[in-house]
Amino acid sequence: MPRDKTASHSKVLAAAREEFMEYGYENASMRRIGERCGMTAAGLYRHCRDKADLFREIVSPSIQKIDEWLDAHIDRSIKTMESNEVDLWKDSEIDMMRDLIYPNMEEYRLLLTKAQGSPYENFLHDLTERHQEKMLEFLPLLYEKGFVPRRIDPKELHLLLSAYTTAMFEPVVHDYTMEDAYRCLETLEAFFLPGWKQLLGF
Repeated sequence: MPRDKTASHSKVLAAAREEFMEYGYENASMRRIGERCGMTAAGLYRHCRDKADLFREIVSPSIQKIDEWLDAHIDRSIKTMESNEVDLWKDSEIDMMRDLIYPNMEEYRLLLTKAQGSPYENFLHDLTERHQEKMLEFLPLLYEKGFVPRRIDPKELHLLLSAYTTAMFEPVVHDYTMEDAYRCLETLEAFFLPGWKQLLGF
Protein backbone atom coordinates (compact mmCIF):
# COMPACT_ATOMS: atom_id res chain seq x y z
CA MET A 1 0.00 0.00 0.00
CA PRO A 2 1.43 3.45 -0.83
CA ARG A 3 2.77 5.31 2.16
CA ASP A 4 0.61 8.18 3.40
CA LYS A 5 2.67 11.35 2.94
CA THR A 6 0.33 13.75 4.74
CA ALA A 7 1.29 15.67 7.86
CA SER A 8 0.17 12.71 9.95
CA HIS A 9 3.22 10.80 8.72
CA SER A 10 5.42 13.13 10.75
CA LYS A 11 3.37 12.25 13.83
CA VAL A 12 3.94 8.56 13.16
CA LEU A 13 7.70 9.04 12.84
CA ALA A 14 7.84 11.13 16.00
CA ALA A 15 5.86 8.52 17.92
CA ALA A 16 8.03 5.72 16.55
CA ARG A 17 11.22 7.56 17.50
CA GLU A 18 9.94 7.98 21.06
CA GLU A 19 9.03 4.30 21.21
CA PHE A 20 12.40 3.14 19.88
CA MET A 21 14.30 5.44 22.24
CA GLU A 22 12.34 4.16 25.23
CA TYR A 23 12.15 0.45 24.44
CA GLY A 24 14.77 -0.18 21.76
CA TYR A 25 14.00 -1.67 18.38
CA GLU A 26 13.67 -5.24 19.64
CA ASN A 27 11.09 -4.47 22.32
CA ALA A 28 9.26 -1.68 20.52
CA SER A 29 5.57 -2.29 19.87
CA MET A 30 3.56 -1.22 16.86
CA ARG A 31 0.50 -1.14 19.10
CA ARG A 32 2.16 1.37 21.43
CA ILE A 33 3.40 3.44 18.48
CA GLY A 34 -0.19 3.64 17.26
CA GLU A 35 -1.35 4.68 20.74
CA ARG A 36 1.34 7.36 20.93
CA CYS A 37 0.13 9.02 17.76
CA GLY A 38 -3.59 8.30 18.25
CA MET A 39 -3.96 5.81 15.40
CA THR A 40 -5.48 2.39 15.00
CA ALA A 41 -3.28 -0.46 13.74
CA ALA A 42 -4.94 -0.17 10.33
CA GLY A 43 -4.20 3.54 10.21
CA LEU A 44 -0.59 2.99 11.23
CA TYR A 45 -0.02 0.46 8.46
CA ARG A 46 -0.96 3.07 5.88
CA HIS A 47 2.32 4.74 6.83
CA CYS A 48 4.66 1.74 6.90
CA ARG A 49 4.96 -1.94 6.15
CA ASP A 50 6.16 -2.91 9.62
CA LYS A 51 8.40 -1.92 12.54
CA ALA A 52 11.55 -2.48 10.47
CA ASP A 53 10.28 -0.10 7.82
CA LEU A 54 9.70 2.62 10.41
CA PHE A 55 13.12 2.19 11.99
CA ARG A 56 14.82 2.24 8.61
CA GLU A 57 13.08 5.46 7.65
CA ILE A 58 14.12 7.13 10.91
CA VAL A 59 17.82 6.13 10.89
CA SER A 60 18.56 6.18 7.15
CA PRO A 61 19.07 9.96 6.92
CA SER A 62 21.67 9.79 9.72
CA ILE A 63 23.56 7.03 7.94
CA GLN A 64 23.36 8.85 4.62
CA LYS A 65 24.95 11.95 6.17
CA ILE A 66 27.95 9.89 7.31
CA ASP A 67 28.26 8.16 3.94
CA GLU A 68 28.20 11.51 2.15
CA TRP A 69 30.80 12.97 4.51
CA LEU A 70 33.16 10.01 4.04
CA ASP A 71 32.78 10.10 0.25
CA ALA A 72 33.55 13.82 0.21
CA HIS A 73 36.47 13.32 2.61
CA ILE A 74 38.11 10.73 0.37
CA ASP A 75 37.50 12.90 -2.71
CA ARG A 76 39.13 15.87 -0.99
CA SER A 77 42.09 13.73 0.06
CA ILE A 78 42.62 12.40 -3.46
CA LYS A 79 42.44 15.88 -4.99
CA THR A 80 44.92 17.17 -2.42
CA MET A 81 47.27 14.29 -3.14
CA GLU A 82 47.03 14.66 -6.91
CA SER A 83 47.72 18.39 -6.70
CA ASN A 84 50.87 17.74 -4.63
CA GLU A 85 49.76 20.22 -1.97
CA VAL A 86 51.89 20.36 1.15
CA ASP A 87 49.03 20.24 3.62
CA LEU A 88 47.83 16.67 3.11
CA TRP A 89 45.77 16.46 6.30
CA LYS A 90 43.16 19.14 5.75
CA ASP A 91 40.38 17.32 7.58
CA SER A 92 39.82 14.06 9.40
CA GLU A 93 37.03 12.03 10.96
CA ILE A 94 37.52 14.24 14.02
CA ASP A 95 35.93 17.01 11.95
CA MET A 96 33.03 14.71 11.09
CA MET A 97 32.38 14.15 14.78
CA ARG A 98 32.72 17.84 15.60
CA ASP A 99 30.55 19.16 12.76
CA LEU A 100 28.06 16.35 12.13
CA ILE A 101 27.77 13.70 14.84
CA TYR A 102 28.05 15.54 18.15
CA PRO A 103 25.61 18.33 17.20
CA ASN A 104 23.08 15.56 16.42
CA MET A 105 23.85 13.19 19.28
CA GLU A 106 20.32 12.01 19.95
CA GLU A 107 19.69 10.74 16.44
CA TYR A 108 22.99 8.85 16.47
CA ARG A 109 22.37 7.52 19.98
CA LEU A 110 19.20 5.91 18.65
CA LEU A 111 21.22 4.21 15.94
CA LEU A 112 24.04 3.13 18.26
CA THR A 113 22.21 2.05 21.38
CA LYS A 114 18.67 1.09 20.37
CA ALA A 115 19.13 -0.92 17.17
CA GLN A 116 19.60 -4.43 18.61
CA GLY A 117 17.53 -6.89 16.60
CA SER A 118 17.44 -4.62 13.55
CA PRO A 119 19.64 -4.70 10.43
CA TYR A 120 21.57 -1.78 11.98
CA GLU A 121 22.62 -3.44 15.23
CA ASN A 122 26.25 -3.69 14.04
CA PHE A 123 26.39 -0.12 12.78
CA LEU A 124 29.85 0.74 14.14
CA HIS A 125 31.36 -2.44 12.72
CA ASP A 126 29.70 -1.78 9.37
CA LEU A 127 30.94 1.82 9.44
CA THR A 128 34.47 0.59 10.13
CA GLU A 129 34.24 -1.83 7.21
CA ARG A 130 33.03 0.91 4.88
CA HIS A 131 35.75 3.27 6.05
CA GLN A 132 38.33 0.54 5.52
CA GLU A 133 37.12 -0.06 1.97
CA LYS A 134 37.50 3.65 1.23
CA MET A 135 40.99 3.79 2.70
CA LEU A 136 42.10 0.70 0.78
CA GLU A 137 41.02 2.49 -2.40
CA PHE A 138 43.09 5.52 -1.35
CA LEU A 139 46.26 3.69 -0.24
CA PRO A 140 47.55 2.84 -3.74
CA LEU A 141 47.80 6.56 -4.48
CA LEU A 142 49.80 7.06 -1.29
CA TYR A 143 52.10 4.19 -2.25
CA GLU A 144 52.51 5.66 -5.74
CA LYS A 145 53.40 9.08 -4.30
CA GLY A 146 55.95 7.48 -1.98
CA PHE A 147 54.32 8.59 1.27
CA VAL A 148 53.54 5.40 3.18
CA PRO A 149 56.75 4.02 4.75
CA ARG A 150 55.56 0.41 4.46
CA ARG A 151 52.61 -1.54 3.10
CA ILE A 152 49.72 -1.62 5.53
CA ASP A 153 48.05 -4.98 6.04
CA PRO A 154 44.21 -4.77 5.89
CA LYS A 155 44.05 -6.54 9.27
CA GLU A 156 46.20 -3.83 10.82
CA LEU A 157 44.08 -1.15 9.21
CA HIS A 158 40.87 -2.74 10.50
CA LEU A 159 42.26 -2.92 14.03
CA LEU A 160 43.24 0.75 14.03
CA LEU A 161 40.01 1.94 12.44
CA SER A 162 37.95 -0.09 14.93
CA ALA A 163 39.73 1.52 17.88
CA TYR A 164 39.50 4.98 16.31
CA THR A 165 35.82 4.74 15.38
CA THR A 166 34.73 3.19 18.67
CA ALA A 167 36.56 5.85 20.68
CA MET A 168 35.05 8.73 18.71
CA PHE A 169 31.50 7.43 19.16
CA GLU A 170 31.82 6.63 22.89
CA PRO A 171 30.51 10.07 23.95
CA VAL A 172 27.38 9.37 21.89
CA VAL A 173 26.89 5.88 23.30
CA HIS A 174 27.35 7.05 26.89
CA ASP A 175 25.36 10.27 26.54
CA TYR A 176 28.15 12.71 27.42
CA THR A 177 27.31 16.36 27.74
CA MET A 178 28.36 18.42 24.73
CA GLU A 179 31.10 20.03 26.80
CA ASP A 180 32.53 16.66 27.84
CA ALA A 181 32.18 15.26 24.31
CA TYR A 182 34.14 18.08 22.70
CA ARG A 183 36.80 17.98 25.39
CA CYS A 184 37.24 14.24 24.83
CA LEU A 185 37.38 14.86 21.09
CA GLU A 186 40.37 17.15 21.60
CA THR A 187 42.07 14.33 23.51
CA LEU A 188 41.32 11.85 20.74
CA GLU A 189 42.64 14.25 18.13
CA ALA A 190 45.88 14.73 20.06
CA PHE A 191 46.25 10.97 20.52
CA PHE A 192 45.20 9.50 17.18
CA LEU A 193 46.12 12.01 14.49
CA PRO A 194 49.91 11.97 15.05
CA GLY A 195 49.77 8.17 14.76
CA TRP A 196 47.75 8.27 11.55
CA LYS A 197 50.11 10.85 10.06
CA GLN A 198 53.13 8.74 10.92
CA LEU A 199 51.55 5.55 9.57
CA LEU A 200 50.49 7.19 6.31
CA GLY A 201 53.69 9.14 5.80
CA PHE A 202 52.18 12.60 6.23
